[in-house]
Amino acid sequence: MTSHGGRRGQAERDAITVEIGYALCSAVFAAVVVLGAVAGPALLFDLPRLLEHALPPAGAALATLVFFARVVAVLVRFQRSQPSQPGRTKPDS
Repeated sequence: MTSHGGRRGQAERDAITVEIGYALCSAVFAAVVVLGAVAGPALLFDLPRLLEHALPPAGAALATLVFFARVVAVLVRFQRSQPSQPGRTKPDS
């Protein structure tokens, strides 16, 4: 049900599906970049033993945080951009 009491139309369901897909794909991309940036040097360079063992888990933890933050940010932004009444757009859109 939507905020206006009716059922969601096909276009609205499609828009939600596309937005969820975009949120997940962009979050995976951002997480992979962060993981590579943090953990990559431990795999490519001869670093002290402590760093070689600390960077991959730190990169994985940071990548996980980035993933969830990106998904939430995209979906919250999408929810706020939805018109308040059916058939109407927000004045700033």
